[in-house]
Amino acid sequence: MALPVKPARQPSTPQRLKVRRRLADAAMELFATKGYEATTVDEIAATAGVARRTFFRHFRSKEEAIFPDHDDTLVRAETVLGAAPAHEHPIDTVCRGIKEVMKMYAASPAVSVQRYRLTREVPALREREIASVARYERLFTRYLLSQFDENSHNGDEPLLAEVAAAAVVTAHNHVLRRWLRRDGEGDVEAELDHAFAIVRRTFASLPVIAAAGGHPPVAASTQGEVLVTVARTDAPLSEVMRTIERALAGPGRGPARP
Repeated sequence: MALPVKPARQPSTPQRLKVRRRLADAAMELFATKGYEATTVDEIAATAGVARRTFFRHFRSKEEAIFPDHDDTLVRAETVLGAAPAHEHPIDTVCRGIKEVMKMYAASPAVSVQRYRLTREVPALREREIASVARYERLFTRYLLSQFDENSHNGDEPLLAEVAAAAVVTAHNHVLRRWLRRDGEGDVEAELDHAFAIVRRTFASLPVIAAAGGHPPVAASTQGEVLVTVARTDAPLSEVMRTIERALAGPGRGPARP
């Protein structure tokens, strides 16, 4: 069963993004100089050169102002999922989607490092960051679940989708935190690819996600002395071999060799 993936929201206009980032810059400046608790929304708006009501048209609270780009990054991640090529494994698609978050941070390393330091010091900002992470996990969980055959795991599909989505996000965040602790120095893209390779080895070999475009998972059948095997073009060799062994160990053939 393919579950619908929510259509992507529209990205912010350039003018709206400009105002949001100006407010975010003002908030970061004031949090760093006055402290988070001592800073008011009125001060943030005044420093940004806008009215208080303008602030609340863009953000619901002062802690939300520290993360001005997540809404649009989520839209870009949704776009990646919606435009995934038919042959791509869904885990690879999700890895490409979360890369939009890394691109956001890498676009302004100095700002990202400053934001990271603030979130470590202020519990309210850490909670806001956790809430942002949860939005990506929910998006990727919905997408992965939409790729499942409804009969693939006896009702465990939601659990498998959530665990796989969380693994991708956790791998990304592990690499991101290490990069931020190094003040934004180093080849973060190479480190991210290495982390995703680990996730792929863990999840892509499991025949739990139907290949996009309707291609079947690995399957095999026997007729007389002939063994016929059908596999996705992206199926790992280990998965193919396990399927062949199971087929050879069918009725009247004895147990498969280890």
